Amino acid sequence: MPASIEFERVHYRLSSGVAVLEDVSFTVERGEVLVLVGRSGVGKTTVLRLINRLLVPSRGEVRVEGRATTEWDPIALRRRIGYVLQEVGLFPHMTISRNIAVVPHLEGWPSDRIRARCAELLELVGLDPASYEGRYPHELSGGQRQRVGFARALAADPPVVLMDEPFGALDPLTRSEMHREFRRIQERVRKTVVMVTHDMGEAFALATRLGVLAEGRLVALDTPEAIARAGDPRIRMFLEALPPVPVVSRVSH
Repeated sequence: MPASIEFERVHYRLSSGVAVLEDVSFTVERGEVLVLVGRSGVGKTTVLRLINRLLVPSRGEVRVEGRATTEWDPIALRRRIGYVLQEVGLFPHMTISRNIAVVPHLEGWPSDRIRARCAELLELVGLDPASYEGRYPHELSGGQRQRVGFARALAADPPVVLMDEPFGALDPLTRSEMHREFRRIQERVRKTVVMVTHDMGEAFALATRLGVLAEGRLVALDTPEAIARAGDPRIRMFLEALPPVPVVSRVSH
């Protein structure tokens, strides 16, 4: 069985010729949580956009479920990939249940199946369906909206979930709560997750494996514990520039 996601010597350049990614190779196995960290502008979000074919490599190949992204129908590929954004991106004019149901509706699911799936996912993310399915996004707190965003990403049961700074807009206490919720939900659903963040503490809390991007290159890819012990000066400088890493408190997967 092929890896869920594979990058093989991937390069990506802007139309101006500026290099964003240079010779990046890695695999993500099924059910793994890969967290990529790096400063702004090092290519983290570009990696996510290459996975769901919003971008195409300038050189090299990105494969999802064993097939190059260029061989997939783009719409079919994106419907097999959930996407969670920092700002959530819920439709303000839609109820919570309608927000969650966007992809199942596009897939032509019958209404009774959609209703059951929405209720199931609200329960999964810790929101009572009877209390929340008829509300609108502006009636929810930031943490609640983030839970709904995660439920929407899981709605059509995609094998892969991409997360772009998903908790960056939350206050520290809510963020910590969402980390616990993410671990609980991932224990249940076991999706392949690729997450990007600039927060090393978050990466250590959530990752099965952790990758460090610097100047468009993947300079390290290993378990969080191994990354914390790395002697590479580029990694040490990066680690020391960020908040302390809670290695001891990390919950194992």
